[in-house]
Amino acid sequence: MRAVVQRVSEASVTVDGRVAGAIGRGFLVLVCAMAGDSEKEAEKLARKISALRIFKDEAGKMNLPLAAVRGSVLAVSQFTLAAQGMESGNRPGFSRAAPPDLGERLYDHFCTTLRAEGVPVETGIFAADMQVELVNDGPVTILFDTTT
Repeated sequence: MRAVVQRVSEASVTVDGRVAGAIGRGFLVLVCAMAGDSEKEAEKLARKISALRIFKDEAGKMNLPLAAVRGSVLAVSQFTLAAQGMESGNRPGFSRAAPPDLGERLYDHFCTTLRAEGVPVETGIFAADMQVELVNDGPVTILFDTTT
């Protein structure tokens, strides 16, 4: 699985003019299941993100996890993280993304695992046309790929 984690002071996702999910301080996580991924990768990614220490401590160092700052996650599915093939042209391909049924199942499992780790989770709507708004805090942006 792949994910882009952005430390935010607030974030929301809107679908058809209605807010589907919104958080204050925490992480906006754009997440993509790749072909061949399983629940194992979803769990690994969720645990890694729940323990990620990128909030400032009293000394101003990035040393605190979500729980220490009472943060939340806004998880948004984004198959375009599987983009490939732009070395030879300008139009990306997405064949490395998991098929939609598997992608949705793994996205849901990722969110469930985060919740089991004690993280409050809001979500977008899988496969919907979503508008995402955020205030990136820092900015701090971290890339994850469970294959590396």
